[in-house]
Amino acid sequence: MDQVWAFIGDYWWLVFPFMGVIGWVGSAWERGARLRHKRRLEVMHAKAELKAAQAAARGKAVAAASLPPITGATAVPEPAARETHATQLERLFATHDAVTARWLEYELDVAKIIAFPAMSDGRQPLTAAFLRAKRIADGLRPASPKARLSKEQLAEYRNAVADFEVAFDVAERDARRIRDSSFTEVERKRLETAKKLLTVAVDEAATSAERQLAYRRVREELDGLLSLSDEAIEVLEKKVMLELGPSPSTTDAAAPTTATAPPPSQPAPVAEPEPLPAPKRPSTTPPAAAPWPVPSRGNGDAPGRVTHPKPHR
Repeated sequence: MDQVWAFIGDYWWLVFPFMGVIGWVGSAWERGARLRHKRRLEVMHAKAELKAAQAAARGKAVAAASLPPITGATAVPEPAARETHATQLERLFATHDAVTARWLEYELDVAKIIAFPAMSDGRQPLTAAFLRAKRIADGLRPASPKARLSKEQLAEYRNAVADFEVAFDVAERDARRIRDSSFTEVERKRLETAKKLLTVAVDEAATSAERQLAYRRVREELDGLLSLSDEAIEVLEKKVMLELGPSPSTTDAAAPTTATAPPPSQPAPVAEPEPLPAPKRPSTTPPAAAPWPVPSRGNGDAPGRVTHPKPHR
């Protein structure tokens, strides 16, 4: 016992570091508990909204089915009662297709995939619930509006479409709220770089080499962060190729033959005959005298001798 007290007396200062470590562990556990509680509340809130939408859809169906039959001659039928079987299916098909088109915008647009990655991440609880609702609605969808369904089958498909729409709205709001908060700082920087490179890849002002390089860099930055479907990659490649424009050979081949044909030959201009020179008049001026000195006549043996005129005295 004395040794214990002696150890405490010598190392009493270790209490302060231990208290700091215990406090840090407690605060980390408290932060984790708050985060887990927040996530649990979000899931419960989404489930409550989904159940409320399902109850509302079922309530409308029951109210429409519980209407008394109209037997009087002067009774005016309600719009819901006048709605035929095919009309109901067409309306449900339109709602189903509209939600599917909204979902495909997040699946095929790489810019939206980068901005809202939770919509393409099946590990998110709300996204997984939406995908399950979509699978159920797709499985219950008839082949055409003219398909014959019983009242129970029609009500089941109506409820599935309502669940599908509500689940998508909840997942979309959650994805727009969290954005890229589930990624680390380094991963967020890679996403931001990929977003900037994507604008270059579809920019008309950039050159062909710049767009091709930006496209390859986008694929490299997103590798390991986001899972792009083959359809999304194909759509992105089409956008990049459209920005590149048609090749010169294609443009030349598509040009009309009249544009490349040589212009019609024009008659060569006829050269005018040059005017004849005017005839020269005979000169009336006598010929000039020979200059002095002149050679004298020789006897034929010796060369001629130059004779100078004598001056007059």
